[in-house]
Amino acid sequence: MAKTTKKPTNRKARQAAEAAAAKARAEQAQRDRRNQTIIGAVVVAVVIALIAVIGFNIWKANHPTQDAGELNDAWSQVEAASPKPANTTEKGGFVISKNGLNKPVKGVPTVAVYMDFMCPGCGAMERALGDTYSQLVDAGQINIEIHPMSFMDRYSTDEYSTRAANAAIEIAEKEPEHLLKFITLMYAEDFQPSESDYSPVSNAQIKQQAIDAGVSESVAASATDGKHVYGDWLKAISKYTPLRQELWNVEGQLKGQMSTPTITVNGQYWNRNSIPSDTDQRTAFLKAIGLDANAVGKEGKLPSVGTDKGPLYP
Repeated sequence: MAKTTKKPTNRKARQAAEAAAAKARAEQAQRDRRNQTIIGAVVVAVVIALIAVIGFNIWKANHPTQDAGELNDAWSQVEAASPKPANTTEKGGFVISKNGLNKPVKGVPTVAVYMDFMCPGCGAMERALGDTYSQLVDAGQINIEIHPMSFMDRYSTDEYSTRAANAAIEIAEKEPEHLLKFITLMYAEDFQPSESDYSPVSNAQIKQQAIDAGVSESVAASATDGKHVYGDWLKAISKYTPLRQELWNVEGQLKGQMSTPTITVNGQYWNRNSIPSDTDQRTAFLKAIGLDANAVGKEGKLPSVGTDKGPLYP
């Protein structure tokens, strides 16, 4: 038979029971408040941690860093490549001026152009600025530093980027006075192959572009003989160059990465992504180096950036 609990039968007992129940409720309420405080503190701490992680990731995305180890390893591969072009700058470029290869005119800016012969953006830029580059170089108003790359081989079936870049290097080494014209012809709208629908371009076709640029028959033949003399070096420099933080996009979808074409003025990145859509490339470029359009090709009329300032526009 189950036991039953007797209810208090007098007033004093009832009051004691009520007091005990009230105390128990108060103690439970205190425990509940303490638990809620602890839970609240934990939630706040977790939220703060999440905000910190999100904030760091946003900051990191806007402040990409260069992996020194990866950069050094890539440079080691450049140094190990053989043979190397004999007349490149420290970073793998070819400086062309009115004085010749690696004989920069003093007092004028050096404009470096990083390119791949398969790159459609490089082609569009060359068609907009190629003649202007040549006029400025011939008048001693700029030095131009050409950086041929071959990272877009994957868009062709026959290593077009490597073959074209190798030809440019051999021309730069042997007959640099024809290099800019050769580049212009290689980027001609009716010659440059499509990256999205590639049609093979023969060595003979590249050779003809070299000859049309003024390159001698013997140099043109050597530059396009299919041996890819500087193929290993091109592969190495094309891996190293994109790791250079000073060449990375500073805005847009490719922020924190290098893309071609890339242009620097006196070694400082020109942010072409900020050029207003209603401003053409030539106008923007001339503003960037500080030269009036009417002064192009006129000796003695020098860009205001001189030899040390970066781009002035945009």
